[in-house]
Amino acid sequence: MARTAVTVTTLTANTAVAEPAGTTADPTNDHVISGIPAEELILRFANTNGSDRVATIVAGDNPPADAAGQGNLDITVPATSGVRWVGPLTSGRFVQDNGDIHIDLATSFAGTVTAYRVPRTA
Repeated sequence: MARTAVTVTTLTANTAVAEPAGTTADPTNDHVISGIPAEELILRFANTNGSDRVATIVAGDNPPADAAGQGNLDITVPATSGVRWVGPLTSGRFVQDNGDIHIDLATSFAGTVTAYRVPRTA
């Protein structure tokens, strides 16, 4: 089954943005982020389930992810109103061979996944 795409909010220099709603957590299909360099990506996981839940950033394909052997990154998000921020990521560990980043959510994960892009400046 196709993964659920996470909407990405780009932050730009000297500009304010409203806080995005985030993408509703989909632990059945999990998630994908496409077209964003891992080094420019910040993720926010919010858990509304009554128990701690784990979000996993999946190790990439080797190649191109030469450091994929370090494995997945598991983030425990606290129960009820827990929030965890992660990033920037390392493309050498997390990028799939098509450039995507995959996120898997534990069963019964409820809440949102929000992605922010902080572009490199020249």
